[in-house]
Amino acid sequence: MVKIYSLLLLVMLMWGLNVSAIKVLVDAIDPMLLTAFRVMTAGVAVLVICALMGIFRLPYKHEWLVIFYIAIFNVILHHSFVAVGLEGTTGINGSLILGMNPLITVMMAFVILRQRMTWLRVIGFILGFVGVVVTTLTGTGELTGVSMGDLIVFLGVAVQGFSFVLISKLKPTFDPRLATGYMLILGSVFIFLLSQTFGSGISEITRLIDWQLGFVFLFSAVLATAFGHMTYNYAIKKVGPAESAIFINLNTLFAVIGSSIFLNETITLNHAIGFILILCGVFIGTGALEHIIWKRKEKRHTG
Repeated sequence: MVKIYSLLLLVMLMWGLNVSAIKVLVDAIDPMLLTAFRVMTAGVAVLVICALMGIFRLPYKHEWLVIFYIAIFNVILHHSFVAVGLEGTTGINGSLILGMNPLITVMMAFVILRQRMTWLRVIGFILGFVGVVVTTLTGTGELTGVSMGDLIVFLGVAVQGFSFVLISKLKPTFDPRLATGYMLILGSVFIFLLSQTFGSGISEITRLIDWQLGFVFLFSAVLATAFGHMTYNYAIKKVGPAESAIFINLNTLFAVIGSSIFLNETITLNHAIGFILILCGVFIGTGALEHIIWKRKEKRHTG
């Protein structure tokens, strides 16, 4: 468990910094076109890593359908929504909305997997939602202040939460890390076709020849997306979707700090309040608080 949790901590650091990386990249290249190339690069990297690990194989016919089904939500919709949404909002707002992922994942697990839901967890969901509202209204003070970018990023969180529940249902015969590679490649093809449908100029990708943009692209594709997703999907299978989702708190913290350092964005009091509410919401909503209370009661009885 310590090994898995250590890897999850590293992934959260990468994902947090990846918000700033994507924000930089979509300012230079069309979001859909960039996402297609980034996800394809990540998919190839995952399959190469799987081959080096000795776990590479072709999926069976019935497995292809499951992989494609998960790819729709985990890759095509999630990555497209996040890339397009970040173009229309700030890095900090996007980061904090992405921090809602654990609550969405637990809610999906409750509805689909019939996991237990207590009043304490419901309070957690409400706190998390209020935190997102406070964050997205920063500097406006009215409901009309919520940008379309904020809403699109939220949609990206919702479809990813659903995909995590689907991944937890994967057959044990197929390694989730290998499935990640196939999902990324399949998804990237569809995202590329979508980008061409919307008229993205493929020549824009040549801007990655610039060494700074190229470095940011490789970090985002190979480390954050390839290594990050295959490790996280593996963790979901090992410790469960809700337990893995708790770590996304740290992703939010790293993302906000990254936006402040690399994008020169200002962290306001509203952002701080929103982050604390989301943090408390995730801590309560995912059952972490209940687990601590239960442990203390058990210790008191045995002691």
